[in-house]
Amino acid sequence: MFEIVRTNTENQDFLQLVKSLDAELLSINGEDHIFYGPLNKLDTVKHVVVVYENSCPLACGAMREYIDDVMEIKRMYTSPPARGRRIASHVLTELERWAVELSYRKCILETGKRLPAAITLYMRHGYKRVDNYGSYRGDDNSVCFEKKL
Repeated sequence: MFEIVRTNTENQDFLQLVKSLDAELLSINGEDHIFYGPLNKLDTVKHVVVVYENSCPLACGAMREYIDDVMEIKRMYTSPPARGRRIASHVLTELERWAVELSYRKCILETGKRLPAAITLYMRHGYKRVDNYGSYRGDDNSVCFEKKL
């Protein structure tokens, strides 16, 4: 049974999962990954979800306010041994639930074209593709989505 924990960026399990995420993205994106580093800083992230099983952290996700009533989903990651069990769906659902509780009306996110499993996850959860926003404008590797809550 999974335990879903709402926390913040000081959670050491979250920070370790993010290190694993960054290492994986570096191996997938190569030098292109350098562009994304500044966009993935945690200083504006206040809402974090970590999923545990038997006290072992398996997955995480976070969100930050993008504009007044829009949250941006960030740092979604599931450890390789836990993949294929729909754990990322639990993370995403919990983040959306939390955003609604905080009176946000929409979630947006960016993922990479080289991450087909992530694209499938977001589309399965009702996210619609939109034009790339903010710093992702003009980035051919980025795919942006939004979902009204």
